[in-house]
Amino acid sequence: MKLNRQLKVNGQIKDRGTIKWTAMMLPEHVQMLRDWQKHERSDARPYLDEFDLEALYEEIHLAYRRQCLVEIQVWQEEAQAFTGVVTAIDLRLKMLSLDSSGNVLKFSFDNIIGAAMRE
Repeated sequence: MKLNRQLKVNGQIKDRGTIKWTAMMLPEHVQMLRDWQKHERSDARPYLDEFDLEALYEEIHLAYRRQCLVEIQVWQEEAQAFTGVVTAIDLRLKMLSLDSSGNVLKFSFDNIIGAAMRE
């Protein structure tokens, strides 16, 4: 039996969501709707609460002390990932310096959304 992922059951009502309307739409419109939904999901900046920020800064501080490779995710209109070694943390200016293959990149603490050490 084929699994229908769009089917939602609310009491006695079986709702197929948007799939029921696609038969009345042109294929161009269906493709435009799919593109729009994908674009809407990717544009949302993730919200970081104080626990997420604390874990993020602990990871960055540990990578700085060990001088190991770290992948920093930065939000600049969309999520971007940069890999390198943290060379400096300026608490006064709230900036982080990352040495990525000889290029020194500087990021504001406000734009950093993720960090993970690479070994």
